[in-house]
Order: sequence, then structure tokens, then C-alpha cells
Amino acid sequence: MSQILTSRQAEELHKSMIAYLSSSNLPKSAAALREEINIGDGFDEATSKKYEGLLEKKWTSVVRLQKKIMELESRNAALQAEINSATPTSLSRRNQDPTAWLPRSPARHTLKSHRAPVSCVAFHPVFSSLASGSEDYTIKIWDWELGELERTIKGHTNSVLDVDYGGPKGGTLLVSCSSDLTIKLWDPSDDYKNIKTLPGHDHSVSAVRFIPSGAAGSGNLLVSASRDKTLRIWDVSTGYCVKTLAGHADWVRDVSPSFDGRWLLSTGNDQTARLWDASSGELKATLLGHEHTIECCVFAPPSSYAHLAALAGLKKPPDVNSSAEFIATAGRDKSIKIWDARGTLIKTLLGHDNWVRGLVFHPGGKYLLSVSDDKTLRCWDLTQEGKLVKTLNDAHGHFVSCIRWAPSAVKDEPVTNGDGPSAVNGVKKDAGAANVSIKCVIATGSVDLNVRVFAS
Repeated sequence: MSQILTSRQAEELHKSMIAYLSSSNLPKSAAALREEINIGDGFDEATSKKYEGLLEKKWTSVVRLQKKIMELESRNAALQAEINSATPTSLSRRNQDPTAWLPRSPARHTLKSHRAPVSCVAFHPVFSSLASGSEDYTIKIWDWELGELERTIKGHTNSVLDVDYGGPKGGTLLVSCSSDLTIKLWDPSDDYKNIKTLPGHDHSVSAVRFIPSGAAGSGNLLVSASRDKTLRIWDVSTGYCVKTLAGHADWVRDVSPSFDGRWLLSTGNDQTARLWDASSGELKATLLGHEHTIECCVFAPPSSYAHLAALAGLKKPPDVNSSAEFIATAGRDKSIKIWDARGTLIKTLLGHDNWVRGLVFHPGGKYLLSVSDDKTLRCWDLTQEGKLVKTLNDAHGHFVSCIRWAPSAVKDEPVTNGDGPSAVNGVKKDAGAANVSIKCVIATGSVDLNVRVFAS
């Protein structure tokens, strides 16, 4: 057999082996090896000491390097898949074009402080604050740019299930809801003091969102979804419930308002998604098609209308000032479904291996992002018929429970009628317009107790 090692390397290996056998209290084997390779008396006990531990060190470093090689090969495969699914123009534009930006590993920050699973995250519309809620009963406020914990808010007496920033113009508030049956309002400008507690639901409050101002009012309203099968609309300034929407037959898991506040979308354990008129409380459409609990729902931003209209086979896209044209839902049947506002199913996206827990449209309108209990974050390209173009397999170490995109900043334009801070969940009017600057920042939360920030 041809020799792989040089004579010098072979001699070093033999000495290391003898030193290893001697230190492992195997003198007979060491003596036999000495005799067989005729190493001579020059290799005495003092010299043997120098070689002790060398074999173990080499052995463990080989294992470590093998692991590293496997990690790099897997990362290389992911990057290759990304290149294969990209078009030449998207590749050349991706570096500088925020509409083409997608999150990549590793995350910019992994925020650790919660002592139980993280259930929700929300970005402040102006500052670099990020709120996270957890089953440890607390809300934590982080600086997502620095990756530092700013404060811990205590007040709920059970798991915090959702958080959102918004409210009247110039007076951004934080709202939270919990399994303790309450909704709480906190004032970021006054050290996050609890300014109101809204009781009224008869069971866990699973989701809460500020309703953006517009057709429905002044930015003073918020909507909540509960396990008591209802949605409730609240007046932030008085703390009163102004409307109760009943129709779901089971736990309502999620609620999402349209960018102008005219429509509400809700989903739940009854396997339906429902579209409501926010001002009258009237049920406009019921979306049937999922085969298990629907965990999350979101309205498509106007910037995606052109791509979704093509997917739906429409000759021309809807007006960008029209809200609630397209909808995405996902849940425990592992599928993501895209619908039009009349409840027609346009496309089903398959790829996740477990419950899908969160959805967010890219503000540029080209992609839909999803997170799941399969620990991944996936990016679907709406210009390629919803093709899966990117998967972050290592998004978290456990189930990924939530995802939010940092709200876009409006440039050089005075904010009127509270359209700024209130339009937090998703995208403001005509997000494709030049006066809106897309922030390439995403936050996710997980059962691994961590919040992760992915940023360009």
C-alpha cells in the first residue's frame, strides 16, 4: 500500500501513539509498538511527555473540522439554491435594491432575556425599539439596532400573546393582550407606564392590532381577537368596547386590519378566515379551504397587487388606493393560501413541514415570508407564481412563533391624519411609491426563548 504520510510525519505519529499508550497506562502495548517500529532509546520518558495529548488534540480537531465542513457545505448549498432561483436582473439589483432584499443567516442580533417561549414581536414606527411578549408574563423592549435590552414591562398575570405599536397621530402607544383575559395600553413616552387596562373578553385574548386611521376614524381604535369566539373593537381614548363581532364558531387566533382601517381579517380554530367591514361590523366574506386551524392572516400591500393580479389571471391590477384586494392565510395544515377579497382561492403554497405560525408580505410587494414550527423562515416569490426561492433552515433552534417587518419610513412628506405611526402592521398607502423608504429589518420570536433580528 502506498504511504500517505512522509517518513517524518509517520515518525511523529508513532511517537504520539507510544505517548498516548503510555499515558493511558498500557505499557505492554507501548513496548510492543516501540519494538516493532524500532524507535530506539532516543525516545525516552522525558521526550514522551512532549507528545502526550497530541493524538487527542489532533483527533478532536479533525471532528471539529468535519462538523465545520458539513456546516459550510450546507450553507453553500443554500446559497447555490438561491442563485439558481434568482434571475440575472434580481442578482445585480439585490445588493442595493431594498425591494429585492431578503433575510439571510446569521441573524444580526439574537436577543436573549425571556425565560419562556416568545409569542409575539412588534416594531416602534419611528424609533429603533422592538417589543417582544412571552409566556413568562413579561414584555421586553429592545433596541434592535444595538441588540440591547432596554426594559422589562410587568403587569400581565399570564402569558402575553400579542403586542402592537400604533394609536393616535403623534402619540404612539404600545398595546398588549394576554391569557389573563385583558388588553393593556402602555405609554412609551412615559417609561412605558400602564395607562389603561381593557377587560371584557371572556377567555384568552390571542391577538390585538391598532386599526390604522382612514375611513374608519382617527387612529383611536384597536381590534382584538379572543378564544371567546369574538372580535372586539375598542376606543383607545375611553377604553370602552364599541363593537363586538360574532361569527366565528371557535377560538379566534389572529386579526389583521387593512392599511386604511376599512376592513378586518380574522382567522381561527373553525378553519375559516372572515372579512369584516370595520365601521359597520358586517361580515363581508368567509374564506373556506384550510383543513385545520388557521394560525395567521395578513392583507397584501398595494405594492404586491400587480404580481398577485397576474397570479389570479387578471388583465390589470386593482387600484393601489383600494385596500383588501388580496389576502394570505396559513395554519396547521402546513399550507399558505392566497385569496382575493371575494374569497376565491388563487394559490396554495406548500413547503413547510409543520404548522405555519406567521406571515408577512415584503413591503416591496414581490415576496411573501412565512415562519413555522419546522424552525424555518421561507421566502416565496410572487413574480414566479409563488415559487419558494429561499429557506433559512436555522432561523431558530425551536418552533418559530412570530414574524414582523419593520414599518417603512415616509420621506419628505408631512404625515397627515395619523397615517404614520398608526399604519404599523404591514405597509402604508402605496408602499411602492418613491416617498416610502423600505427598512430591511425583520424580527422573529421562538419557543427557543430568543428574538432574532435579521437586517441588511
